Amino acid sequence: SMFMGNFSSATGSVTLFMMLIGRTIFEKFGWRKAALVTPAMIGVTGSAFFALQLFAPAFAPLAAAIGTTPLMLSVLVGAAQNILSKSSKYSLFDPCKEMAYIPLDQDSKTKGKAAVDVIGNPLGKSGGSMIQQILIFGVGSLAAATPYLAVILGGLLVVWVKAANSLAAQFEAATDGSAA
Repeated sequence: SMFMGNFSSATGSVTLFMMLIGRTIFEKFGWRKAALVTPAMIGVTGSAFFALQLFAPAFAPLAAAIGTTPLMLSVLVGAAQNILSKSSKYSLFDPCKEMAYIPLDQDSKTKGKAAVDVIGNPLGKSGGSMIQQILIFGVGSLAAATPYLAVILGGLLVVWVKAANSLAAQFEAATDGSAA
């Protein structure tokens, strides 16, 4: 469909832009700030998406003023969330993840990468799907599960930011702050 074509084109364009400015972000702001861009992006856009979903009547006047509906605004914000989160993941989060292995010895690098790639990534994806399915079956519909998903997203973002800050402190200590 045309929407998906535009979505894919936007994802590619924004990712290319983020890749081009990613180096500058690392150089000017360091590893910690670069690692926090992705959860911040997801937090801001996720909050907007869930606000539009949970408080749609409050956004009806705004939506009408720009000639659309709160549902269409949700779709557009959801698409923007997906585009921005993917682009920040590819351009900043993934390089941060790889940089975190640099100060480790070879054995720790191998075990760490194996743990993340073989266990962490699949567990995260399947765990997210499982939570969503349990909620849908438990409350009856995706719409009814939305408030719970918003709370879960908020909790996961808090844990993510704490983990990124903890890893940043360890990374800075291991590299004497020179690569952070």
